[in-house]
Amino acid sequence: MATREDERAAKAISRRIRAQPGGTVAGFRALRRVLSRELRQAPARPVIEIAVVLSQEPRPWHRFVAYELVRHHPAAPGRLGPGSVVRLGRGMAAWEEVDCFAPYVSGPAWREGRIPTRLVHQWARSPDRWWRRAALVSTVPLNLAAHGGSGDAPRTLAVCRILEADRDPMVVKALSWALRVLARREPAAVRAFLESRGERLAALVRREVRNKLETGLKNPRKRRAVR
Repeated sequence: MATREDERAAKAISRRIRAQPGGTVAGFRALRRVLSRELRQAPARPVIEIAVVLSQEPRPWHRFVAYELVRHHPAAPGRLGPGSVVRLGRGMAAWEEVDCFAPYVSGPAWREGRIPTRLVHQWARSPDRWWRRAALVSTVPLNLAAHGGSGDAPRTLAVCRILEADRDPMVVKALSWALRVLARREPAAVRAFLESRGERLAALVRREVRNKLETGLKNPRKRRAVR
């Protein structure tokens, strides 16, 4: 848990986030790089606790900075466990929050065996739409090379099966994303999944994933229109 010193450090960082001019990813990422240099020699535990405090701030950009601080610290990712990962995700209430948390925090932790598969399955069965989305987006770092993934159809498709009948738009879009990322590495597994699950899957999922398998694009007609 956060000490008073951790809380003071988090409040100081929060003031710097609030003072950041503009509101762009590039601007806040530049600030995060400065903060990462300042915290580079800090032990992992206080960095994680500072990030937990920041993640609970009810202001834009705090979670983004918090999750990137953990991701880019030399030791913090290796010290994450189920408790700290859940605390970092607590209170997520928007897709952009989930889509920072899962690729930067929970997905890599799962890939490296720092959180168990049963925890991700628990999220997939949550009444909270954002935790269900987090379960699916946590599969992205298993499969996307840019996030360190090398392909993991069994773990990915197990989560997809749990959520195949979910019709919440935030979950449906995440299911499509998870399958499309896996399709880059294991197209045969994804094609077999589509064929076996049929209309249990939302029409959007079937359409976008088939497009990805057949053309390499989610929406090929839109791409042609832009050209």
